[in-house]
Amino acid sequence: MKKLRKGFTTGTCAAAAAKAAALLLTGERKERVSVALPSGKRVSLTIAVLEGHKDKARACVIKDAGDDPDVTNGALICAEVRKCEGEEVIIRGGEGVGVVTKPGLAIPVDEAAINPVPREMIRSAVREALPEGGVEVTVEVPKGKELAQKTMNPKLGIVGGISILGTSGIVEPWSEDAFKRSLVPQIDVALANSFEEVVLTPGRIGERNALNRGVPEDAIVQCGNYVGYMLDECAERGIKGVLLYGHVGKLVKVAAGIFHTHSKVADARLETIAAYAAEAGASRELIKQVLNSTTAEEAVALLFSEGFAEVLNRIAERASQRAEERVGGKVNIGTALINLKGEVIGSDEKARQIKWGRYLL
Repeated sequence: MKKLRKGFTTGTCAAAAAKAAALLLTGERKERVSVALPSGKRVSLTIAVLEGHKDKARACVIKDAGDDPDVTNGALICAEVRKCEGEEVIIRGGEGVGVVTKPGLAIPVDEAAINPVPREMIRSAVREALPEGGVEVTVEVPKGKELAQKTMNPKLGIVGGISILGTSGIVEPWSEDAFKRSLVPQIDVALANSFEEVVLTPGRIGERNALNRGVPEDAIVQCGNYVGYMLDECAERGIKGVLLYGHVGKLVKVAAGIFHTHSKVADARLETIAAYAAEAGASRELIKQVLNSTTAEEAVALLFSEGFAEVLNRIAERASQRAEERVGGKVNIGTALINLKGEVIGSDEKARQIKWGRYLL
């Protein structure tokens, strides 16, 4: 099997661009530069653009994410560097770098979305070229505004461009952990806006319906397939209440103790529905029809047509129970199951105890 190739974070690219531009101010023109990673190791990056003079210089690196499907792969990450008064290295965001508009993130409101580790990498890289004196660095991503629409930035309140990120400086290919971590700041934003109860939803259907019914955007947390991981993070960060709110095809898995809901991991949707239908007294023929259904929606339609709609409430109750067991009872959890039309087809009593249940049930 081919070994997947690692890449560089936007923070590493920005640091390399800043160093190349700073070196040009000293009269040294480099087509490749070396920068230090947070681990202390060094990496060398190619400079794609280098221009300027003794007062101001600009350099760009083409982001190479390796074999990771990063939306910023191939983007120009640029830094304009100029000398200024004082002794500090001042780091600003320019074109295509987002601005933070909501509290709860690593960067304060109204500042450029350049995270702390990349800021330190940029500062250190510039000081290798210009050890003394004031320096102003402006990081730019020419297509950043367009790329940001494919990220979580709009949801997190980062407007106008992408974030300059990276904790290790290296992009690990196909990193599921990296994607999961990108979801967590939603919880921090919710808490920073005084929402101790949130709607946790695996998809756009749940998010859209919650918004349409008056739940504030900052109280809605997308979890994708990572229901268990995000429940753990909610508990760790002090969330008091969670309303699991999403399509029955996803959340019915939670009732079976499946907390990673991608079909490649586990898929017991029909079996779970059939088991609870049997518990409720469904006939062998109905159970067989449920098991032979193509989708969860089809199975649900069968239950409703045969007078077993109550089964969905029982499944919701069990999902809440399983979820609370997962987090050791640290969070009050309710569940509401919806169909593709956004209609609630099953819920439990705990869902009504969560603040947002009053909006959605």
